[in-house]
Amino acid sequence: MAPSAAALGPAPTPGVEGHVALSGQRLRVLEHVRAHAPVRVVEAAAELGLHQNTVREHLDALVDLGLVERGTETAAGRGRPAAVYRPSSSDPGLAARDYAGLASALAGHIARTSADPERDARAAGRDWGCELAEGITDDTDDPRTAVLQVLTRLGFAPADEGPDRGVALHQCPLLDTARRYPAVVCQVHLGIVEGLLQSIGAEPGPGLDLIPFAEPGACRLVLPVVSDHGR
Repeated sequence: MAPSAAALGPAPTPGVEGHVALSGQRLRVLEHVRAHAPVRVVEAAAELGLHQNTVREHLDALVDLGLVERGTETAAGRGRPAAVYRPSSSDPGLAARDYAGLASALAGHIARTSADPERDARAAGRDWGCELAEGITDDTDDPRTAVLQVLTRLGFAPADEGPDRGVALHQCPLLDTARRYPAVVCQVHLGIVEGLLQSIGAEPGPGLDLIPFAEPGACRLVLPVVSDHGR
C-alpha cells in the first residue's frame, strides 16, 4: 500500500516543535541584544523607539525561548540592581531554535512580499550559508562533510546515503512553516547548501536539489559529488 501524504516528510526537530515565528519587532529586539549586550530595558527602549514595557515583554519572551539570558548588573549604590540581557550561549539546542525563529520569520516575509518567492528565498539562503560556513570546524576539509556538519547543527538530522541516493533529512526545525510555505522554506534550505559550498571554495555537481516530503520520514537533499576548488 502506498504511504499516505501525511506520513511523508521528516519529523520536527526536538526542542523546536511548535516554535512560534518571531515577529519583526521581536527580531529587532533580539538583534539589538546581540549587537549591544549587556542590554538594559531602559536603554534598549530608547534606542529602538519602543515603550519600556513592550521591550520588557519581548525580552522575557526571548528568555523563555532560550535565545536570551537574563542577569543582573552589579549595583553601584542603593536600590535594586537592574536586569541585563545577553544572547544565550549555554543551551545546546540554541542553534536550531535560533535558526527556526529567524528562518520562519524570513519565510513568512518573503511569501507575503516577494514577486518571485522561490528566487528570493534561495538568494537569502545563499547569504545565510556563507555566514554559517564560519562555524565549520577547522579539521573539516571535505565539502560534503562540511554540509552535513552544518545541517546537523541546525537540527536536520542528516544521513548521508552516498552520491547516488543523496542525503536524507530526517528532522526539520521549520516543519510547520515548511508545510505552509514549502517552496519558500525548501529554497532557503537549498540556498544554504549552495552558499556554504561557495564560501568554502567548492561547487556541487549538476543536479543539486532538495525534494520536500520526499518519502516517509525524510526530505531528500540531492547532493552530487562536489568539486573542491579552494580547500
